[in-house]
Amino acid sequence: MTPAIDKFRQELLALTSTDRLTLRNEASALIRICLAESHAEAEAQLLKDGRGTACAEAISRAEDEIIKCMWAFALDHIAAGAWLNLAVIAVGGYGRGTLAPGSDIDLLFLLPGRPSKEVNEVVEFLLYALWDARQKVGHATRQVDDCLRLAKTDNTILTSILEARYICGEQKLFGELVSRFKSEIVATMAKKFVTEKLAERDARHSKSGESRYAVEPDLKDGKGGLRDLHTLFWIAKFLFNANSPQELADKSAFSISELHKFLKCEDFLWAVRCHLHFISTRGEDRLSFDRQSELAERLHYKSHGGLQAVERFMRHYFLIAKDVGDLTRIFCASLEQKHLKDVPGLSRRFFGRFLPGAKTNAFNLPNGFKLENGRISVVDDQVFARDPVAMLRIFKLAGDNFLEIHPDALKLIRKSFRLIDDRLRNDKQANAIFLSILCDSETPEALLRLMNEAGVLGRFIPDFGLVVAMMQFNMYHHYTVDEHLIRAVGVLTGIENGTLAKDHPRAAELFPTLTGRRSLYVATLLHDIAKGRTEDHSVAGERIARALCPRLGLSADETDLVAWLIRWHLLMSETSQMRDLNDFKTILDFTKIVQTPERLKLLLILTVADIRAVGPGVWNGWKGQLLRALYVEAEPVLTGGHTSITRKERVGEAQGNFFAQLGITDESEKLRLASRHYDAYWLNVPTERQLRHHALIAQAVKGDVVTDITTDAFSGITEITVLAPDHPRLLAMITGAVASAGGNIIGAHIFTTTDGMAVDTILLTREFQGDEDENRRARRISEVIRRVLYGQVRLREELARVQHLPDRDRARAFTVPPRVVLDNGSSNKNTIIEISGLDRVGLLHALTEALFHLNLNIGSAHITTFGEKAVDVFYVTDLTGAKIENPTRIAQIEKALLGVLTPTGRDRAA
Repeated sequence: MTPAIDKFRQELLALTSTDRLTLRNEASALIRICLAESHAEAEAQLLKDGRGTACAEAISRAEDEIIKCMWAFALDHIAAGAWLNLAVIAVGGYGRGTLAPGSDIDLLFLLPGRPSKEVNEVVEFLLYALWDARQKVGHATRQVDDCLRLAKTDNTILTSILEARYICGEQKLFGELVSRFKSEIVATMAKKFVTEKLAERDARHSKSGESRYAVEPDLKDGKGGLRDLHTLFWIAKFLFNANSPQELADKSAFSISELHKFLKCEDFLWAVRCHLHFISTRGEDRLSFDRQSELAERLHYKSHGGLQAVERFMRHYFLIAKDVGDLTRIFCASLEQKHLKDVPGLSRRFFGRFLPGAKTNAFNLPNGFKLENGRISVVDDQVFARDPVAMLRIFKLAGDNFLEIHPDALKLIRKSFRLIDDRLRNDKQANAIFLSILCDSETPEALLRLMNEAGVLGRFIPDFGLVVAMMQFNMYHHYTVDEHLIRAVGVLTGIENGTLAKDHPRAAELFPTLTGRRSLYVATLLHDIAKGRTEDHSVAGERIARALCPRLGLSADETDLVAWLIRWHLLMSETSQMRDLNDFKTILDFTKIVQTPERLKLLLILTVADIRAVGPGVWNGWKGQLLRALYVEAEPVLTGGHTSITRKERVGEAQGNFFAQLGITDESEKLRLASRHYDAYWLNVPTERQLRHHALIAQAVKGDVVTDITTDAFSGITEITVLAPDHPRLLAMITGAVASAGGNIIGAHIFTTTDGMAVDTILLTREFQGDEDENRRARRISEVIRRVLYGQVRLREELARVQHLPDRDRARAFTVPPRVVLDNGSSNKNTIIEISGLDRVGLLHALTEALFHLNLNIGSAHITTFGEKAVDVFYVTDLTGAKIENPTRIAQIEKALLGVLTPTGRDRAA
């Protein structure tokens, strides 16, 4: 008995009020105090010894004692000391005897017949006292017959009774329930229970996210979380009549080593869950970014090498989730052999299909392998010892024949890890098999994931093993590094086989023309293999590729190509998203690095695969459009098709296209329209957009603010063009208005007419799938812009209002070092200012406002967000149209912009 429970018992017995409501309120107040003290005791012990399961059991024991005390108290004060024929039973998660601080309390009040008035009064007193103490209590009052009848039709009720545990009251009733449950339910419903429980698990995974390696996992309901262990144990309890993990080992469902792994996983997950509930003060089970750092600190992780403490903690979490998956497969193999042989594919249902289904044609398996229940297995436990290459061959056989690998074979692979040594790694046949799996199979993503889950991939390529389960603590990457790399290979396959051709038409069109296809697949698998090191991962990755590729069997030319692709795999995305593609110096600098048309094609396809594999919603058509634009500009330079024409000729050609579209032949009208815009406008704005601007200007009254909206579902971009009298703060006001209206700006095209009107086009990420909804949103944002420009809205107050909305809090978990770089070498006419820092509402407004106060003209703006990190690039000149080259002036600009990125600067900007 803990001090908190002893104190609670004594103070409860001291209550003497004769008024039931007063008595209940006083008891409830004591429960609250006891819970707080009991949880504090459990938390202190958890911080001291780190034992998660022990903490969960301590919290459950405290709850048991509270309920026992309250039951006895209610009998004395509500039932006048009478003994009631009723049992109080813990069911569901509480029935397992483990609770987190914020867990629900599920109670079953078991009766022999209809409840009497006294029973109802006692139950009501107990429940209301617990509810008033702010506990989440679920309850049911039933007879044994009711429990069994409902269990036969409701899998949730069946599961809750499966874990029923006696707390207090009439123990014979509980014994009757247990006895009849075993004889009437367990003995007759095994297949039905397993099937429904696995279907429930599939639905849960689908709801919480299919991948075990999503970087904000749900540690209770996510794949590899506590619920997966619970599901495993429910089935074990049902089929093996096991009441503890130890009994599973005693009944040969697990080996001793597997039992230790089960207990280790359970203890770690309970420790994390209890810590999470303690710090969030509620039943929160998602490991959100804003909690991960604090959890890492509580669990005593330290930064090391290139990994932060939080990244090391999360890597441990993902390795545990992987172990949970391993245990699941092992257990399913045991079930198939011992209990459910007539349910083929049980383990497939439990851990998901890796491959689409076996080929119908007959085939012969090589020596050492056999078909068992439609899956590849091994003939004996010495197969891999006799021929270690078979540890790779089995995966190729699975891929070639669209078969799954039997859990027993996967279990033997894990027992044979010592065979994956330098001799096997340098075996030509083994490397040829691996390269064939990667480059020649129809399902390389599925096979690589299976090899990774089995632990083979990280051992065969040790550098890959270093990124297994490695997460990057940022909001941009949705998966661990290994999962990202494997998904990128899957995207690559989808582009090549045409399933993603609609999304990526240019990449799909180029794929059949490649000569470096094999190098592309290898580079895609390895492009982030050096993440987590102190050295730049592109540079380190290039070095790893030069050492690894010859071992895999690539030629010297192929190795050079892989190394180059890894070194520059970010070049095309960064150039397209952060630089002005209408500045020809950008294209020349880009092609100077790329050098050949083949490299350009390969880099385009790798970039698409890389971005798309980052996570849901990261890829959009706008990024694709930028990549295509860069490709179109660079390709003629690399092929020699680019002809040098004068700037005047290019302006004349653009104007001619514009006049032709409008059908204008009158020379005086041509002269009037041509003189309305400066040369930069004609050179940088597509003809179709020039025509929209022409219509907008024609309908405007001098001095008015007019807006135009264009939505494009394919690119995922909505454009809002603002025509207004030009003034230096115009862009700052527009960006502030968009931020206050909830829009996300990813780019801006800024032009001024010769008669003093600004034509500014703001590019926003699309929010709605349907055009009607998206146009409605765009009109609302346009109206906010108009009201701000007319002075009808106090922009500072609006920005302050949205700055602290709940959905803006996630980024506060991160630290992004502020950085300002002025570059005079990458543009012939402009100074490029690249600014990076922690993203926030109104950041772009604050930056453009600062540029206004610095007396800088903004030629174009390129807005990129990588999760919590904003990278904003401005092409600027001074008021005379010249670059910023004075060192003192450059230092002044850097200081001012850094001030915007710092907390004090943030406060001023708000």
